[in-house]
Amino acid sequence: MKVAVFGDVHGNRFALEAVLRDMEAHRPDEWANLGDQLFGGADPEGAWALQQHIKEQYSAKEIRGNTDERLGEELTPETKKREMLEWLHRVLPEGAAPYVAALPSSATLADGKVLAGHGTPGDAWTYLLRDGKAWASDELVLERLGDVGEARVVIVGHSHLEHVRQIGALTVVNCGAVSRQKDGAPHARWVLLEGEGDTWNVTFKRVTYDVEAAARWAEQHAHDGDKEAVQLRTGKGE
Repeated sequence: MKVAVFGDVHGNRFALEAVLRDMEAHRPDEWANLGDQLFGGADPEGAWALQQHIKEQYSAKEIRGNTDERLGEELTPETKKREMLEWLHRVLPEGAAPYVAALPSSATLADGKVLAGHGTPGDAWTYLLRDGKAWASDELVLERLGDVGEARVVIVGHSHLEHVRQIGALTVVNCGAVSRQKDGAPHARWVLLEGEGDTWNVTFKRVTYDVEAAARWAEQHAHDGDKEAVQLRTGKGE
């Protein structure tokens, strides 16, 4: 059994195109999109169309990210990131924002052996594997997870930092991000899970893409595109 897991596309059509080619080459049996599909500035409309294609072509399971929730918020003078959200509502097709805002917080794959979420399987905003600027203890990770049922692998996104950890019989993974890297390397990321039953292997995949084209798109079209372009080029962000 092969499971392709990606997430945190953040509206970067250029990065997702490269990741999709790499995932397709491995012929996964199941696919999962961990959310934060559209909140970014490197052709979010194109990124939306591509993620819809992945869902339809490969029956990818989709999970709601924290910025997907933001896209479902009513805009008020107090709304955080309001200018970015207003821009996204203008450029995205009608229905895209409420669609991602209504996605589930978790999904199971591989007959329940893989449990996927964005932050944690129950909360898009909580960092499963981070405690401030440090890695969370095993005890804190298990507390945040709660009951994982039959799962032997839990995989999440949100922090944009790749990580794998064994806690007893449970393998806990952060798959990194397709876009908006934070570690200084601008490559797009995804994870290939291979196994069955209680035995699973985790392979972190890094994919080069046309970062300069994505950055130029952001500079020319996106809200706060100069800032987006810097993060795309440097792989360093908040």
